[in-house]
Amino acid sequence: MKTLERILEWGGIKKDIIFLSISLAALLASLFGIRPFPFDLAWISVILCGIPIILEAVIGLVTAFDIKADVLVSIALIASLIIGEDFAAGEVAFIMQLGALLEDLTVSKARAGIEKLVHLTPRTARRITSGGEEIIPASDVIAGDLLRVLPGETIPVDGIITSGQTSINQAVMTGESLPVDKEAGDDVSSGTVNLYGSFDMKALRVGEDSSIQRMIRLVQSADAGKAKIVGIADRWATWIVIIALVSAVLTWFFTGEIIRAVTILVVFCPCALVLATPTAIMAAIGNATKHGFLVREGDALERLSMVKKIAFDKTGTLTEGNLHVETIHSILPGLSDTDLFRLTASSELRSEHPLGKAVVSDFQKQTQSAPASPKEFHMIPGRGVSAKVGGHAILAGNEQLLKEHTDTFSDELPARASSWLDEGCTVIYVAVDGKAAGFLVLADTLREDAAETIRQVKSTGVSPVLLTGDHRNAAAHIADVLHIEEVYSGCLPQEKLSWIEQSQKRQIQVCMIGDGINDAPSLKKAFVGIAMGGVGSDIAVDAADIALVNDDIRELPHLIALSRKMMFTIRCNLTFSMALNFLAIILAILGILNPVVGALVHNAGSVFVIIHSAFLLTFKNHSFLKK
Repeated sequence: MKTLERILEWGGIKKDIIFLSISLAALLASLFGIRPFPFDLAWISVILCGIPIILEAVIGLVTAFDIKADVLVSIALIASLIIGEDFAAGEVAFIMQLGALLEDLTVSKARAGIEKLVHLTPRTARRITSGGEEIIPASDVIAGDLLRVLPGETIPVDGIITSGQTSINQAVMTGESLPVDKEAGDDVSSGTVNLYGSFDMKALRVGEDSSIQRMIRLVQSADAGKAKIVGIADRWATWIVIIALVSAVLTWFFTGEIIRAVTILVVFCPCALVLATPTAIMAAIGNATKHGFLVREGDALERLSMVKKIAFDKTGTLTEGNLHVETIHSILPGLSDTDLFRLTASSELRSEHPLGKAVVSDFQKQTQSAPASPKEFHMIPGRGVSAKVGGHAILAGNEQLLKEHTDTFSDELPARASSWLDEGCTVIYVAVDGKAAGFLVLADTLREDAAETIRQVKSTGVSPVLLTGDHRNAAAHIADVLHIEEVYSGCLPQEKLSWIEQSQKRQIQVCMIGDGINDAPSLKKAFVGIAMGGVGSDIAVDAADIALVNDDIRELPHLIALSRKMMFTIRCNLTFSMALNFLAIILAILGILNPVVGALVHNAGSVFVIIHSAFLLTFKNHSFLKK
């Protein structure tokens, strides 16, 4: 059996296209009576398209007693050949293989997301010994080891900082692009990146227990329980086979005409039924592509039509993921807000910190000029920066920085900034010549189309949910602006995954939309995963069923409507196919149809199904929202 399976897998889709092309030419020649050889050219179609169907049927029956549509097709093929109806056999084989090819084209290829995650795993660690430092494989680190992590290095294992201050990029775990300041006593996770200061840490969770390894296992196992939708022809195949055989035998018994029995088997072949779903899916995928969606899983749109909730990540999905200066507030007499902005931008000019880069970028946009270069510049890991600008000593950073280096910093300044902090904004405090001078408020930019998208999603009967790793204030503010009632903040990857699992256990199918590495397990586990292809991580894209290539979330309501229209089209195709089948069976029993005409009737039904599905390519009606 394994040898047969290897034969069937040989060549793949390219082989199928070549075989179908040759078979089509052979069938046309047979139809018009062209016989350059002493045999009917329809046999070419039987050999190239029919034999793989028969082999598939044999493998399914022998290995698992699995009765699919190909069992009935095989019986009809063999029966047609026995009574000399070669063209009918070749045409049925051709139509069935065409349907199989369309299904194959909608199935995604093997993806490399797991491999990319594995590449994030640190390979080495810097262990502190009595003799100094030694570089060892990260897999050799044991709990209790003291490690040193330098700027730019990836943290090898989970642990706790014992000395030093730094800023950590935790995007791989939380999805948030802003670094988090860390000092002695704070936890750090494997796979995250140390940006600025060096620090020493004690290893706590190592090897398979580390955060990055747990993330890999989540992605590997997340879709293990995801239901795969079975083709309707295969789902009903057992009954179709039984009814067809009983009908054929009874007709032969009562009429004594074997040709009628074979005709029943031919017309009972679910050709149009097999084409009903894949042709609609292919057309819908073509429509989705024109609207910026790359559909990676063949049945993703089918599943999308069933979702009850859509869970949105915040940063990079509902927001741009780019910080801008929202407010400038100076408290020093004689120092205007504009002057404070200028001094802060100059002090941050050489900073590699995302906050500093955001300040400089916004200053350049607003003033159309570059800030003055500082004469001195020092990065203070986990705190901020210090610089000399225009004869002034500037400090820009967090509360701790100003508390440690000025005598005039009081609770009054954080109190004035509290309203912005409550909205989830980030605040940079500034001191000039040793005196607290004010602060800059930085906020993420909400996508212009986010509010309208959420409103339209609600109009489809799907409930939006905010599921983010960001802190509570930022999540609550975004949810309030967008009128999202269900909010979950501070979520780690396993917590997002758990929420999706719990929802789906309650038969609430969830679509997840995200953009970061941390979203990969959730994108895989969700009934449908949609990744932001433009700003998103390629690992998130690999884990998703659908990628939004241009990040235009305005198209999301269209995709929901398209998925439902596609299912409506499929149901129409199936109804027509079944009706045609039963009508053809009655005509075959009465002797009105012979095998060749029966095959042609099937061909006409298949053409109708293909044309009806093709209308999905131009579908634009957003009002078609079948709830």
